[in-house]
Amino acid sequence: MTEAAKTSEPQAASAVSVVGPGGGETIVLGTTRMRVLEDGSHTGHRLAIAESVLAPHTQGPPQHRHARHDEGFYILSGTVRFTVGDEDHDATTGTLVMVPPGTPHTFANVSDEPAVMLSTFTPDLYVQYFRDLQDMLAEGRPLTPRANIDAMSRYGTQPATEPATKPA
Repeated sequence: MTEAAKTSEPQAASAVSVVGPGGGETIVLGTTRMRVLEDGSHTGHRLAIAESVLAPHTQGPPQHRHARHDEGFYILSGTVRFTVGDEDHDATTGTLVMVPPGTPHTFANVSDEPAVMLSTFTPDLYVQYFRDLQDMLAEGRPLTPRANIDAMSRYGTQPATEPATKPA
């Protein structure tokens, strides 16, 4: 990976980005393997895209809210349970879940089979959060709830301490 890709700086004279099978940047976080297909460096930081493989019975992050970016999830295979506030939604292959800023959410693979999803981040700022977590693990630092919250906060994200208020 180039230094420009690591820092998400736009790359000059790149009109088209092509990432083939097995390409991209790999980030491993416990039982989740993420492949960053676009980190924002080819989109003027408007969009990032990642493919994630969640092993069976993988818990996701604590329920959280993003202040500045939309997050989308398209389920390529398996079933991913999304918890939005106090509601669960089991998203199966072919399902798209869009989470706007401010909406509390998390996800998990509660099944006995792996699940694969494609995630979008608009704008791209949240990709660095995953890199930060991987760096912490590589340095031997435990991924405690406090460390996770500190990393999230650097990217306009906070834990959701209460369920979403349902419209009247």
